Amino acid sequence: MTDTMTRIASGLERAFASGGFAAPSVEDLRDAAGVSLRTLYKYTPSRVEMVRAALENRHRRYLARVFDDLPPAPEAALDEILTRIGGWMETEASHGCLFHAAVAADPGNADLRALLERHKTEVAARAAAATGLAGRETHLLLLFEGLTQTWPLRGAAAMAAAGALAKTLTADASA
Repeated sequence: MTDTMTRIASGLERAFASGGFAAPSVEDLRDAAGVSLRTLYKYTPSRVEMVRAALENRHRRYLARVFDDLPPAPEAALDEILTRIGGWMETEASHGCLFHAAVAADPGNADLRALLERHKTEVAARAAAATGLAGRETHLLLLFEGLTQTWPLRGAAAMAAAGALAKTLTADASA
């Protein structure tokens, strides 16, 4: 990805995260990307491509923030993943998952559904590998999705509940 495309994708991600997918005008998106309208359309020739670029950027940033340099011990890794997801929600996504919001804004778009599926599948697979919970990807995804969706309503209480459920999950896996 070129520096220009990275800058555009980052700006589009911020614009969609703060303004939703329907509200920002093309001019708002251009301003958020920090490029001319011509450059914006050169790199992202349609609104769908703009959404795709934003989500691809979000995917890379999320995976790096949540999974890079985790502790080697599985239980410590799971605790750290939950802490990082809570931090992400606090600073980046206080309204919930941007991937789900994109699909909700355009429910018939198979490409957006595929992006959502790929993102969630990779999150679950990386979490299972880091925590020693292979075969429990759906359990982990349910835990993370529950935290992500409950965060806007309960904040720190959602983190505490996710931590308690994680302990139950690891205990069940060890039994």
